[in-house]
Amino acid sequence: MSGVIEGDSVSIGMLNQLQAQFAKDRDWDQYHTPRNLLLAMVGEVGELSEIFQWKGEVKRGLPDWKEEEKVHLGEELSDVLLYLLRLSDICGVDLGKAVLRKLELNAIKYPAKARKDIKKKEDEIEKSTPVDNGTD
Repeated sequence: MSGVIEGDSVSIGMLNQLQAQFAKDRDWDQYHTPRNLLLAMVGEVGELSEIFQWKGEVKRGLPDWKEEEKVHLGEELSDVLLYLLRLSDICGVDLGKAVLRKLELNAIKYPAKARKDIKKKEDEIEKSTPVDNGTD
């Protein structure tokens, strides 16, 4: 369907085009208002949440999950992404540029050096605090 060859990168623009064509082919544009897309995406986030609901903490990479669970997870993640991309497209937001801007803002708000300084101070406090070994 997509014409993407295994190993090719997939861009936000490509996904937007595919999603827009998919909606157009089905005459769904009339229903794709910002509100409707947002509510549909929230519903998909709910379905995504259900997958994790009773699993407790999950290890990175999902080593304890069955293959069909991972496939289902991929489907629900894809649903959320597709609605997010469609919402941004309908709202006229260049999501790629918005993400890059947000990363820059986050780098200013949460500088890496500050985290290293906090860790250093935590280590200094830990080393300078006497240990109560209960021998008083």
